[in-house]
Amino acid sequence: MKFVQKEFSCTFEEKKSKFIAFLFPYSMFDEVMKKVKAEHPKARHYVYAYRYLNEFEQIVENSSDDGEPKGTSGKPSLAVMAGAEIINSAVIIVRYFGGVKLGTGGLVRAYGDSVNEVIKIAQFKEYQKLITKILECEYGELSLLEYLLNQEEINIKSKDFSTNVKLTIELTKEQFEHLNTLLSRNIKVL
Repeated sequence: MKFVQKEFSCTFEEKKSKFIAFLFPYSMFDEVMKKVKAEHPKARHYVYAYRYLNEFEQIVENSSDDGEPKGTSGKPSLAVMAGAEIINSAVIIVRYFGGVKLGTGGLVRAYGDSVNEVIKIAQFKEYQKLITKILECEYGELSLLEYLLNQEEINIKSKDFSTNVKLTIELTKEQFEHLNTLLSRNIKVL
């Protein structure tokens, strides 16, 4: 499974109708929808589809045809995302009607194609289940520990400075097992 970390957009035309697809992280859904509606006030439809993993690692999916005939736009867009194994991402397709009716089959193809086009130009990151760990060290060891975490491309979520320094990190199980072999004895894993 894979996901995007920023917004990508692509324009697709079918029989004078213009489809502009925006692919972006699911967490930005409301913000991007507002922006798209503000940038394209004359568009006829704002079709969307999204897929994300909830806290139980289950895939949650939803889509909207936004006034297009039922099942001709949102569901095909969602099917393309599912087929490409995209999660934690959303797509909004803005449609400007070109005066020529596409019919139900034509709509299904046009919306599916517009999502496929934006997928072609998007950059994806492979999804991995992350775990959270807390590392505790003395102030004198902090810069060395931060350097090591940076070298191993491990994300530091937060730092807590009290008697000692506690770093909350996010990483895969495999990364943690490897990191454990590199940590000095003075660093505690809580």
